[in-house]
Amino acid sequence: MARPVRFNIHPKEADYNTAIGFAESPAGFTGEGFFTTKLSDVVGLARKNSIWPLPFATSCCGIEFMATMGSHYDLARFGAERVGFSPRQCDLLMVMGTIAKKMAPVVKQVYLQMAEPRWVIAVGACACSGGIFDSYSVLQGIDQVVPVDVYVPGCPPRPEGIIDGFMQIQTLVGKESIRRRNGDQYKALLESYGIQ
Repeated sequence: MARPVRFNIHPKEADYNTAIGFAESPAGFTGEGFFTTKLSDVVGLARKNSIWPLPFATSCCGIEFMATMGSHYDLARFGAERVGFSPRQCDLLMVMGTIAKKMAPVVKQVYLQMAEPRWVIAVGACACSGGIFDSYSVLQGIDQVVPVDVYVPGCPPRPEGIIDGFMQIQTLVGKESIRRRNGDQYKALLESYGIQ
């Protein structure tokens, strides 16, 4: 016996003119047949709309990340279509869940294997501050071993929170100068973590 159809009984025509959005072009000068702008703005626009995340999930926040990548929330809409599991091919490290002190060198090694430019999101209370595990064996925030760009609070955070954190990373990536990574301030930050 066939299954009865319960959905889409009254389908609506889709208006594609309002449903599709385009990235705004960077500020510049437009003339007859040409457009000029800053290289940093063009590179930032390309980078922020093609981020390749590397999920480092150890507990319940990883389940929320799975929901975020699923069809209902669809993180791929934001340019994160390819989730990679090789640090050499990714530029966004998403640490989710409890990180034990024995795991801290592994997080740092994964971070070091990523190519520049690279960014980090700490997802959930455990990755941000150790969460409810105030013990000798749990790292009290991954910012003790790697620099963190965005913190997503929650225990565990909802997929909307993870998407908001991802959008904060996109804003940061889009506005970052291509010279920032060679600056003295960035080098001093990495040296404070023992990274050369």
